[in-house]
Amino acid sequence: MVDEAPPVPGSGLRLAKIVTEVLSPATIVVLLPFAVAWNATGHKVLATILWSLVVAVFYSVLPMAFIIRGARRGKWDGHWVRERERRFLPLMMCLVSALVGLVILLVWDAPRDVLALAWSMVTVLVVCVIITKWWKVSLHATVAGGAVATVILIYGWIMAVLIPLVALVAWARVKVHDHTAAQVVVGSILGPVVGGVVFVLLR
Repeated sequence: MVDEAPPVPGSGLRLAKIVTEVLSPATIVVLLPFAVAWNATGHKVLATILWSLVVAVFYSVLPMAFIIRGARRGKWDGHWVRERERRFLPLMMCLVSALVGLVILLVWDAPRDVLALAWSMVTVLVVCVIITKWWKVSLHATVAGGAVATVILIYGWIMAVLIPLVALVAWARVKVHDHTAAQVVVGSILGPVVGGVVFVLLR
């Protein structure tokens, strides 16, 4: 059963749909590892690409491939799985893929910050799986908030200029009626708090 009503056509809906796709968890989880690995490897191009691709493939590409395939087979209502009750399996597959990626990073002795990022994302995902059993927290807002917090921790408060993007993602998810205001607010806090704390403790 879908938790929210369908979106009503109106001003800003098109923009909200674009933001939902462009600043999706899948996109952010592909880009974020490059920002982390670039600093962690001392700005070494090949090393940055290697570690970033491992994280991107196992934390974003493979999970999204599974979700899209499931959507095409009618197992859920789309690649963002709007129905909370059907989110458990996709999230668990995301977790399994992430854990495989984490093992690879550990075996290959990835840089500390890359490992810290991997652990933080696994931890956030576990928390989201637990919450989603009863309530539909926004994964878009969670990932966006966690990503911005991570780059601030690495590159300093100059990266706080990215914070409005979290608000934009939250607005978009409410605008398309995939989440309530409470769900995006909790997500926006969950990502930085849980992910940020784990990242700081392990880096």
